[in-house]
Amino acid sequence: MGALNVRTDEAMEKALSTLTSDGRSRSEAVRYALLRAYKEQLLEQATEDAERLENDPDDRAEMLAIQRFMGVVE
Repeated sequence: MGALNVRTDEAMEKALSTLTSDGRSRSEAVRYALLRAYKEQLLEQATEDAERLENDPDDRAEMLAIQRFMGVVE
């Protein structure tokens, strides 16, 4: 496992204080925050992709064909 050094400022220290108030270590709090940020970024990208596909008639037709093939829709 790798290590990461991070310089903190006042806002970061406040965030770390809040994230460690439940007994988590600073390392656990940073890992938690990074994974939450990563998940949020993935969800944002998925939402953007879904909106783009929703507005493309060819992609909509292909998705419908796949759903019909899988028996999800009639």
